[in-house]
Amino acid sequence: MASFALDLVLWLAGIRGHIPRFDDFRPVPVAPATGAGQLMRFLAVVAAVLGALSLAVWIAIGLL
Repeated sequence: MASFALDLVLWLAGIRGHIPRFDDFRPVPVAPATGAGQLMRFLAVVAAVLGALSLAVWIAIGLL
């Protein structure tokens, strides 16, 4: 009921035509997520390597 009242107020104010309704959105085809998974795995490996190198440098400086 509240959404209907809001829709009515926006329609009366002339704003309703600029706001898309739910049926105005078209379904987007789902793209395969294989590229995203490989990218995330690569970023995780890079972060782990940089973290290990940073820790090694921090320990080496601490021992001096």
